[in-house]
Amino acid sequence: MNTAAIRQKLHNYLEVANDKKVKAIYTMVEEAIGETEVEYSDELKAELDRRYAAYKSGAQKPLTAADSKKRIQKLLKSRRK
Repeated sequence: MNTAAIRQKLHNYLEVANDKKVKAIYTMVEEAIGETEVEYSDELKAELDRRYAAYKSGAQKPLTAADSKKRIQKLLKSRRK
């Protein structure tokens, strides 16, 4: 079984597991969870806030997933040349 399938099975299990089992699993991985927390820079937070404000005000319209994929593919093709 690949890692993605294991993650999905664990996720599904945690949704229905009783409190005692969830707490036991958390205890086993608690230290690792603390080590993997992501710290975002003030610069990144400011940029995300700016983009969110532009979206909320209507100054910037969101892209669909398909449009994003097209833009990414175009950028990748231009870098290969």
